[in-house]
Amino acid sequence: VLDGGLSTELEARGHDVSSALWSARLLRDDPAAVVAAHAAFATAGAQVLTTASYQATLPGFAAAGIDADRARSLIAGSVALAREGLAAAARTGWVAGSVGPYGAYLADGSEYTGGYLDDVSVAQLRAFHRPRLALLAEAGADVLALETLPGAAEVEALLTELGSLDVPAWLSLTSTTGPDGVPRTRRGEPLAEVAAMARGVAQVVAVGVNCTDPAAVAAAMAAAAEASGTSAVAYPNSGESWDAAARRWTGQPGVGDVSAWLDAGARLVGGCCRVRPADVEQVTAAVAAAVR
Repeated sequence: VLDGGLSTELEARGHDVSSALWSARLLRDDPAAVVAAHAAFATAGAQVLTTASYQATLPGFAAAGIDADRARSLIAGSVALAREGLAAAARTGWVAGSVGPYGAYLADGSEYTGGYLDDVSVAQLRAFHRPRLALLAEAGADVLALETLPGAAEVEALLTELGSLDVPAWLSLTSTTGPDGVPRTRRGEPLAEVAAMARGVAQVVAVGVNCTDPAAVAAAMAAAAEASGTSAVAYPNSGESWDAAARRWTGQPGVGDVSAWLDAGARLVGGCCRVRPADVEQVTAAVAAAVR
């Protein structure tokens, strides 16, 4: 069982996550709050806690006036904070080092379109992601969560960089399904074709989708896992949509049909944006029922 939306939980607890750093701001300003949010998810049943590093990057911190040495320390320290969350809840589990897309650093919602991939090369993406991958691996993350990826170019960059690291990873795309019923990346590429890029990459232990409409998860996740030849991971959002212009969520929330994801082959399940500990309790119950 994975956790849910860490930034959502921090915001619900009264913390401001509206800056370009999003929840990563609290790595510097209130690390105890990050630990408490992690602990809430662990108490709810999450066996994998994902670090607050989704939007924590060297250029992002630099733009906020944080020097490179301090930025490296904050990114690496996110692993320890997640472990503290497990300990505070008296639980054991994995720590997943979150590696969000380049679009998250831009803080303009473009991870939901992948539009930036028109202007950023694979080489540039590799250079952007390399420091954070290394820092999280060196800090002892049990697995790297390469997540919310909108297109093939970024998948290529991250898979290439994994080759120099001795740590497992899961690959998770953000997807959509059109009228033709074919799951696609946010860039419009067939999801199965992009997921197949992970086939044979030794470090990749699971492939699937996150930050996707719960109703579309089962088909998209199954297609991704089959194409990649790996286990499947699924952690959709609440069913709401992010309005980047208005900077708010719209639509009706709901955790989704977890049993359908499990029936479709999911082995790592949880939630993404707007999914809170009470929702993770539902996921945990569904998993418990499935394995009985």
